[in-house]
Amino acid sequence: MTTNPEKQDNPMSDQRLGLNEFEAALAVARRASFRQAAIELSISTTALSNTIAKLEANLGTRLFNRTTRSVSLTEAGMMYVDRVGPALQDLRGALEAVRSHSAGPTGVLRINAFASAAREALLPLVLEFLRHHPQVHIDLVTEGRLVDIVSEGFDLGVRSAHLVPSDMIAIRLGRPQRYAVVGSPAYFDTYDRPSSPADLLLHNCLRIRLPNGAIYPWHFERDGEVARVDVSGQLTLDEANLAKTVVQQGVGLGFFMEQDVYREIETGEFERVLEDWTPPRDTLCLYYPNRRNPSAALKAFTALARANFEGRT
Repeated sequence: MTTNPEKQDNPMSDQRLGLNEFEAALAVARRASFRQAAIELSISTTALSNTIAKLEANLGTRLFNRTTRSVSLTEAGMMYVDRVGPALQDLRGALEAVRSHSAGPTGVLRINAFASAAREALLPLVLEFLRHHPQVHIDLVTEGRLVDIVSEGFDLGVRSAHLVPSDMIAIRLGRPQRYAVVGSPAYFDTYDRPSSPADLLLHNCLRIRLPNGAIYPWHFERDGEVARVDVSGQLTLDEANLAKTVVQQGVGLGFFMEQDVYREIETGEFERVLEDWTPPRDTLCLYYPNRRNPSAALKAFTALARANFEGRT
């Protein structure tokens, strides 16, 4: 019996890898969960596990450490995400550009943003875009943590300008942001209004927990003087709508992005204090990587963002 030397030298000749295997591994890396990745890909967990096993067999190395409770990348897996992720994004873009050459924008755009940015700046843009391009589906993920949009499979991100990586293309969305300290009229019927950030130490304030678990100090600035106050209070929260509900009940003072409480301030439901200590800070930016072959959908979305916002900030 003879052996085919060409087949022996090329271990991938039996099972050619395709986009499905590459996409599957990136989805598991993003989600750190086979179950969640299977839901994202609309396949069964068993099918996904088999796909990853095929990929690892062809590569000759494990990409994931698996236990009954967790999934994490191996060193080879991290290299895979760093190198294959961007290459796959380029390939997707090239395929999409060819598909949509005559038919117009199609496919999926994945966008990552924090919740308040999505509500105030991004959602109106998204809805306008979808009215013009009904063949495009937008997957909008809102979360507080900072993510690497390339390695986690997003086409676009929205963050404050100073948080946008230097190698990204950025489009400014709207006006600079401001913080706002607010309380209910009922609260101020009982307690004096603070006249300086230091006065907050005499008040019951809602403490803010960041996605990494740290407590966020309240930031202030006036005429070049900067103050960071580690406020105290009976309640710590990590979600703006919950904090608004608590402030409405007269429990204490809250620290928000201005756009999150603008309507309540306008209607008198909230009263603002320390406004002279909360100057404009940073502008929100839509950002994305500079790719050789951006999809028609990405080009159309960024063109609409520029048309809507550039020259108005």
